[in-house]
Amino acid sequence: MAAKGKWAQGITPRNFAWVIKDKLAVCERPGGYGPNHRRVRRQEEIIWIREQGFTCVISLLPARHNLHNYDELGVAWRHRPIVAGERRDLDVLSLFAEIRDLLDSGNRVIIHRDELGDLVAGLMAGYLVWTNMVPAGPKAISIVEQITQRRLGPKGREFVTVARPTARPSA
Repeated sequence: MAAKGKWAQGITPRNFAWVIKDKLAVCERPGGYGPNHRRVRRQEEIIWIREQGFTCVISLLPARHNLHNYDELGVAWRHRPIVAGERRDLDVLSLFAEIRDLLDSGNRVIIHRDELGDLVAGLMAGYLVWTNMVPAGPKAISIVEQITQRRLGPKGREFVTVARPTARPSA
């Protein structure tokens, strides 16, 4: 069997970061967004996602842009739109439960939105609190800020409040 060239392995999506090593990651939308979006880059980044063994991509984009490209490259995906400025607690808690169930089933999950900003980072900090991996919101915020190398603003911090102790899964 011939060895695959480096391009056959794809390219790492921009702003890729592990939230839970080898299980849960975040990144910018494959291919970029807005005027910087490139079809070839999207394809190469989806190939990288597939080759790294991710079994599910969760898109938080409000629209279903380019999700068919995952199908074309054999990557399972789920569309869970979260609209900036609209914090619907039941949707967020449902997303947390879905991520937990995917990870508990042995899936390797990557989550994206157009950019890796407050919404995605805030959700990940909230998820860490909700699962009780990190017992307090401020610590989860600090951890996610270090992981993503960006400060979490007020909009992102609001998602951590959704993960209040009464919303946590039973142990």
